Amino acid sequence: MKVSTKWLNEYVPVIDLDRSVLAEKIARTAVEVDDDYRLDEGLKKVVVGHVLSMEPHPDSDHLNICQVDVGEAEPYQIVCGAPNINSNMNVIVALPNSWIGNHTKIKKSKMRGIVSMGMICSLQELGFSDSVVPKKYADGIYILPSDAVPGQTIFSYLGMDENIIDIDITPNRADLLSMRGVANEIGAIYNHNVKLPHPVISETTEDEINNYLTKVSAPANLAPTYMMRIIKDVKIKESPLWLQARLWNAGIRPLNNVVDVTNYILLDYGQPLHSFDYNKMGSKQIIVRLANEGEELVTLDGEKRLLKDTDIVVTNGDKPVALAGVMGGLNTEIDSNSTLIALESAVFNPSKIRKTSRRENLHSEASMRFERGINVATVGEALDAAAQMIAELGDGQVVANAIKVNEISTNDRIVEITTTKINATLGTNLTENVIKDIFERLGFGVQLESGTFKVAVPVRRWDIEVAADLIEEVARLYGYDNLPTTLPTGPTTPGHYTDKQRLIRQTCALMESAGLSQAISYGLTTKAKAQRFTLEKAKTTELDFPMSTEHTTVRMNLVSGLLDDIAYNAAHKNNDVALYEQGRVFFRDDQNDRPREVEHLAGAITGLFNQATWHDSKTVVDFYLTKGIVDYLFKELGLENVKYVATNAHEEMHPGRTADIYIGGELVGFIGEVHPNILKEYHLGKTYVFELDLQKLIDMDKKEQIYQPISKYPKVTRDIAMAVDKSISNAAIIDCIKQNGGKYLTDVTLFDVYEGEHVAKSVKSLAYKLIFNNPEATLKDAEVTEAFNEVVEELKKKFKIAIR
Repeated sequence: MKVSTKWLNEYVPVIDLDRSVLAEKIARTAVEVDDDYRLDEGLKKVVVGHVLSMEPHPDSDHLNICQVDVGEAEPYQIVCGAPNINSNMNVIVALPNSWIGNHTKIKKSKMRGIVSMGMICSLQELGFSDSVVPKKYADGIYILPSDAVPGQTIFSYLGMDENIIDIDITPNRADLLSMRGVANEIGAIYNHNVKLPHPVISETTEDEINNYLTKVSAPANLAPTYMMRIIKDVKIKESPLWLQARLWNAGIRPLNNVVDVTNYILLDYGQPLHSFDYNKMGSKQIIVRLANEGEELVTLDGEKRLLKDTDIVVTNGDKPVALAGVMGGLNTEIDSNSTLIALESAVFNPSKIRKTSRRENLHSEASMRFERGINVATVGEALDAAAQMIAELGDGQVVANAIKVNEISTNDRIVEITTTKINATLGTNLTENVIKDIFERLGFGVQLESGTFKVAVPVRRWDIEVAADLIEEVARLYGYDNLPTTLPTGPTTPGHYTDKQRLIRQTCALMESAGLSQAISYGLTTKAKAQRFTLEKAKTTELDFPMSTEHTTVRMNLVSGLLDDIAYNAAHKNNDVALYEQGRVFFRDDQNDRPREVEHLAGAITGLFNQATWHDSKTVVDFYLTKGIVDYLFKELGLENVKYVATNAHEEMHPGRTADIYIGGELVGFIGEVHPNILKEYHLGKTYVFELDLQKLIDMDKKEQIYQPISKYPKVTRDIAMAVDKSISNAAIIDCIKQNGGKYLTDVTLFDVYEGEHVAKSVKSLAYKLIFNNPEATLKDAEVTEAFNEVVEELKKKFKIAIR
């Protein structure tokens, strides 16, 4: 909400207050202040000019040579290329050596050989945003009113000399979404009297509203109050400059005298209004109802909307003419031919307005106020003020009477609070008189009986409902800086991680020690990505009102998010990436609408794991490097009985380079290369991923690691090379060796794999190193030979190997 202190000063004296001091006071007492500024800061020597004459530039087909009266003895010659420039009009002139927007200096110059003494400016060139410049002048210069005096500074004409304070309204303080609400707040902060003008409406006695509207209907659950007036014989034209200035200072584009008035009243009262061209209504009825499913409405932005049966619409008894509280319909738009105006003021169901604006992505000034709440006490007054102003600015007449449906209660809310409660909560010793003064400054009615305040809160402060709200009001107006500072009291207890928290942190530390960097991805993704790389079958959980099409579904895996991260890096020429993520995924079954939250761990690696150096060769990421990282994790966590089983069950993974991971016979994850089709979608090279059900790892029994001193007795090694059928896995052979190697077998390592010449096509040659060690004595050769022979015999028996 952009607040002009000049406008605010009409209600409460602030004009003598320093802008920055006022902004700081608002921020410390009420709500955050985003910025405070003046549009004319840094600008100088920009004045009103009157174009006396104009002739075409001899060397240009679009430039004109203008003689401009700028209040000097002689007119200035200025070359201008604006398409709407003409003689006998008042314009904005930047004189030689002036400064305009974007810190641009204007000098005397020549344009194609013709001297130009300055520049005729558009609003954008003064620093105005394109979004607030009237469409009529969007591609040309701005034309000033005929009463503008040549030579006078332009800033006061355009409202650029006003101090603007941009306040950031929190959802609970929607009363500050109006100038009158801000005036009440400033009056309370500075203990100044607030004087709010109230409209005096002048109605014609020759006509009444029943001649135009025979039926107005609005269910109370959709529109707790609904009012309409009719203004006839209106002439549509530009609003006066003072009104346009107030709108663009507030960030709103001026359109015409009718729409501008509704926006002005919206800023003044915080009451959204909507104006209809009555002659386009096609009916004498106004019916507010829920839309029919699939019903269509083209809104003022030209978009065709397919409505839901939860949307509130204003109809002519048959067809929708407005999406209530959000945006009007194009079929009843005010245009240059409009003469008869139907003006609406209402309160609409906030939750339905919120759902509609979110679904349709229509976040208007009106919908924001309906969602957060409006002052129900001024719904009718705002309507009267707007109707009278439209009549005055449009040379029209207000038809007698207004139609009012479902008038809402405007009685004060009574909230009780004691002095003792206030002081006990704030740690203060405030007297009853101080507290009473604060409530009265806020404009609340106060009765004090035996230490208990009965506070009558007006409906303009609908955020105050309970005693705690009154305590907050006392605290902020007394001053947070004035509250006493105390240290917390009570017993202190040492904090520590739970076993689950400790293991999760240990897991992250292990991933980082293995060379992976942590990534944090969105918990929301697309439905297609959510259903990929899943460890279990489940239903998706989709949002009713997603922020964007890329964030519609709660994630069911972590790999998709990591691939997005790697793709982002690859797009920025970072092709060697190793990432992991620890987080929750969400699975939903048919029996429960609420999804289960499961802790997961995932990793994704692509490119080079290590770059080549003068003494080391580069390390290219492959399946075995990725598997080594996972093995390292399991070993450090104390997890045993790990098996990798080749699988084709994951369609997003390469069918020949993927394995499921089992611990003690229970599936805990998968590992492998991403399918080429998926990699093509992400524009990536070979990428290897793994995903683990971390919750299962947390819950599993773990072998406690007991560190022992290095044995002082020598190790004994035996090598064995064997020809074995290709269908037999390395894991199965190692398990067999460990089970039959005796108590002194400490390690088994595969150090050679060979397929090719001198070996049958159906077999492969594997070579293993077996290490034996007795920590208490030197091993005898006979003991090692006996254990080794036992291993060989069992391998022959179980796998029919041939020793090479």
